[in-house]
Amino acid sequence: MYPKVPRRKFLKTVGFGALAGAGAQWPGSTAAAEVSAAFGADNSKMPRLFSGCCAYSYDRALRKGTMTLEDFIRKAVDLRVDGIDMTAYYLKSTDPEYLDSLRHLAYKNAMLLSGAACGVSMVQAAASRRAETLTEIMKWVDITDRLGASHLRVFAGKLPPGATLQQSIDWTVETLKAAADYSGKRGIMLGLEDHSGVTQRADVCLEIMHRVNSPYAGINLDVTNFIPTPTQDVYAQIEACIPYATNTHIRDRFEYDQSPVDLDRVWRLFAQAGFKGYMSAEYEGPDSDTGVPKLVAQIRSLCQQYSSV
Repeated sequence: MYPKVPRRKFLKTVGFGALAGAGAQWPGSTAAAEVSAAFGADNSKMPRLFSGCCAYSYDRALRKGTMTLEDFIRKAVDLRVDGIDMTAYYLKSTDPEYLDSLRHLAYKNAMLLSGAACGVSMVQAAASRRAETLTEIMKWVDITDRLGASHLRVFAGKLPPGATLQQSIDWTVETLKAAADYSGKRGIMLGLEDHSGVTQRADVCLEIMHRVNSPYAGINLDVTNFIPTPTQDVYAQIEACIPYATNTHIRDRFEYDQSPVDLDRVWRLFAQAGFKGYMSAEYEGPDSDTGVPKLVAQIRSLCQQYSSV
């Protein structure tokens, strides 16, 4: 049993002066209070934004072997993030014993796994290749499950020579729908990344989501990968995809022109949508040792400002 705390003392301790009225507000955060007030007392729509870091942020060190995934787990503790994205490229093997050791190390360090990732491309013209791709994704669903994560990032891929965009969308829908049927039986969410190639526009991502129509398929929303269209800038595309967002990847510059990202504006969009999930650093700059901590510090601060947690 938890100790019983008098109601008056509880309210004084947490400082939530608006619990009986317009809804809870976050102390010391005007921005968060504005978002909170918009939802009133409907806690189901309140944002829960957690800080995270992708293993890809240390790509150079992990590929060179100067850092291991074990080191990355410990580094994440130093960064004080809430969860980490374990990218498949850096696994020493997929043997159960190795995967179990990573899961155990993460547990011993109280580090949650926000997800895993594989590099399989679903845009395949040949039916036989699509079947192979599905088998590969199913394998990575099982690996994700073994690691103790509940999310697997997947990719559509680049438009093959001679193929139309609509054909590529059709192939992606076919494979993702079947993959989600499989992952759903294990409670694993598939997040299709809006990556360079077929899925670099929000309208394409949304068509795929509508057609797959699965509770186990969503968008791994990298806020920097969209390209502007005649009708939508990048922020409008981010906002359009948030209802389908599974995990979120954060960098500080847009890929298409290297202009700086207004991270405060991005967090406000996610908070207003009531997003619940990870906002994970995916640093791509030249110096991870200084760049990752700086980006993570921004992420942690913004999550604190805009989240109900």
